[in-house]
Amino acid sequence: MMRLVLDTIGGIYELMRLAVLSLYRPHARYWQWRIETAFGRGWPGRIEALLAVLEYGRWMHRMRHGR
Repeated sequence: MMRLVLDTIGGIYELMRLAVLSLYRPHARYWQWRIETAFGRGWPGRIEALLAVLEYGRWMHRMRHGR
């Protein structure tokens, strides 16, 4: 449980870092590509999208810290 909390906090940090580094332009090519590879052509509901984004953030955190 503690690992999930720490990974979530680290994931939120990684998502904010990515947004800053990419100057968060939501219609930029990177973000369009990222959305298409994550969700295909359709956009999921808000809850499902939020959970998927948080999981991606957790994954980035684990990869950067070798877990």
